[in-house]
Amino acid sequence: MARVSGAQANSKALIALGVAIRARRKSIGLSQEAVANSAGLDRSHMGKIERGERNVTLLNIMRIAGVLNTSASALLADAKL
Repeated sequence: MARVSGAQANSKALIALGVAIRARRKSIGLSQEAVANSAGLDRSHMGKIERGERNVTLLNIMRIAGVLNTSASALLADAKL
């Protein structure tokens, strides 16, 4: 199995997670920038997470989930992971 870099991943799982994060964010009416700021992330990094371009860490998933008033497990379930 090839090693996955945090800088450029583009796997189906990361894309699915990004779609789930974006859907949750939009459903509660938050901007990408607002979520990024509240989670302590750079807005451009948040965009890459939502597009599945970053191999997001568990801690960042938990931070994002907290801002979105959900759990990391709920985001993963929404992504069918």
